[in-house]
Amino acid sequence: MCQYCGCRDMPLLRDYTAEHERATNLSGDAVRALDAADTMTANRLAAALADELRSHWQGEENGLFTQLLESGDEFAEFINPLIAEHRELDAFLRTMDLDTSADQERFRKEVFDLREHIAKEEDSLFPASVTALGGIQWDAAINAWQQAHPGATLLES
Repeated sequence: MCQYCGCRDMPLLRDYTAEHERATNLSGDAVRALDAADTMTANRLAAALADELRSHWQGEENGLFTQLLESGDEFAEFINPLIAEHRELDAFLRTMDLDTSADQERFRKEVFDLREHIAKEEDSLFPASVTALGGIQWDAAINAWQQAHPGATLLES
């Protein structure tokens, strides 16, 4: 994420970024487990990754993405492919078997693609949201994040 636009000062964007970092760490650890032929650990880490991503996607799609889409058509061209990428990765995570070499290779590719996906959000969408959304929209986006993360609170600054 850039360091100049103030994204990291926004509580919701700071939490999305923290979720991205957890997903990156879990996915990287899972790949390293696969490299060590430890599929049991890789499967456990991949399951934790899927859980992390599902709540993240729910909060993002029902919150920030919805608010941006409602604010103007210019965001649809960027957001709709991101949502499609969420769906595609989720479908794979639900059906993958890391005991097979084909799914191990696909998992590695998906991890690479996930990092590119995160960069699109953090380097483009998040900065755009800072200027595109107003207070009521941020409140709605935060509410959606809270619904996706029952019992959790936003990180303290």
